[in-house]
Amino acid sequence: MNPPPADAAPTTPSGGQRGGDGGPAAVVEGAGLRLRDFRPDDVADLVAAGDDPLARWFLPGLPAPDTEARARWWVAEGVPGLRAAGGVAYAVADSGTDRLLGGVALGNPVPQRRQAEIGCWVLPGARRRGVGTTATRLLAGHAFATGTARLELLAVADDPASQRVALAAGFRPEGVRRDAAATPDGGRQDLLAFVRLAGDPDGPVRRLLPDLPAGRLTDGVVTLRRLAPGDADEMYALHSRPEVVANQAPPVPPERHVIALRCRLAESQWLTGTAARLAILDAGTGRFAGSCGLVYAEPGTGQASIGYALAPGFRGRGLATRAVRLLAGWAFGPVGAARLVAGTVPDNTASHRVLHRVGFHREALLRGRLPGLAGTRLDDLTFALLPTDLTGDPPG
Repeated sequence: MNPPPADAAPTTPSGGQRGGDGGPAAVVEGAGLRLRDFRPDDVADLVAAGDDPLARWFLPGLPAPDTEARARWWVAEGVPGLRAAGGVAYAVADSGTDRLLGGVALGNPVPQRRQAEIGCWVLPGARRRGVGTTATRLLAGHAFATGTARLELLAVADDPASQRVALAAGFRPEGVRRDAAATPDGGRQDLLAFVRLAGDPDGPVRRLLPDLPAGRLTDGVVTLRRLAPGDADEMYALHSRPEVVANQAPPVPPERHVIALRCRLAESQWLTGTAARLAILDAGTGRFAGSCGLVYAEPGTGQASIGYALAPGFRGRGLATRAVRLLAGWAFGPVGAARLVAGTVPDNTASHRVLHRVGFHREALLRGRLPGLAGTRLDDLTFALLPTDLTGDPPG
């Protein structure tokens, strides 16, 4: 997750988290972790973090190759200086061994709003053990107990690990801060904002789109899994085909970088509830066969929409029907949708046959609903599915 920048001292709007004279911070313990001051014997572990991007901000002020010097500077001067200026930065350590696991901090306060940002990093060897989530939850609880009312956790869109920490620690997606952070090449990038208030529950945020069971859905013939960055080439080839483009609105071939971005951000969009984008695989060979997706834009009414496309070499075998049936079963089950809709151009009869086989009913012709080429408009033939309409067995 994006921590406070190195050139802005991590500070807190409350006074109960550190010694204002640069003295030691209050120790916070819980769930097997200890938040404490950084010490000279942490230097070796800080050096082990190397140039890990999540750790780099903790070691500011010296050239990147001189990692040990940066670590010693941080422990001896950086942390005390920040706390003397009203900041707070903690080492995250194992409660039993006191061995360093990472760091967590508050920064960029807005005192009149009783607001601050929170950020953490975890040593590579300690990841996937819940350390980041626990440390974030501990410091958030301590901040709220000492006067903070609102905490923000900011993450870049292609950092799903930090977004998972935010959601697991009770931070809700709130929106996008456009061009809010610098990139290593001197450009700018958006940050996703996750927010937790003092009155919010301590548990994880309930996601609109839950993870797939065991990371996939399958009926033994087709398998659906989340779209991944490595799918970009096959996705571009599929969605550039003339017959696939003709059934899009507007019917314009995609650009390669747009498809690559879609694949790279698929996990982030899934986590924030924007869309569930999936690859369709031949279960026997594991080969990429197509793509499908679910957008749950109306959770208040229970309506979600689906779309799909199949590569030529896999057509005519019923794979699209199986994929849509799997997706619909998941939508009605773990997602909790009450109604699915699928929009098609009127002459896409192959897609209509797929929808009929799954149980969709033709519902309406929406004249001129979709954008076409050169200012023209296209009709949208809409099909709908209720849980009682779904044919075949739902995914296990």
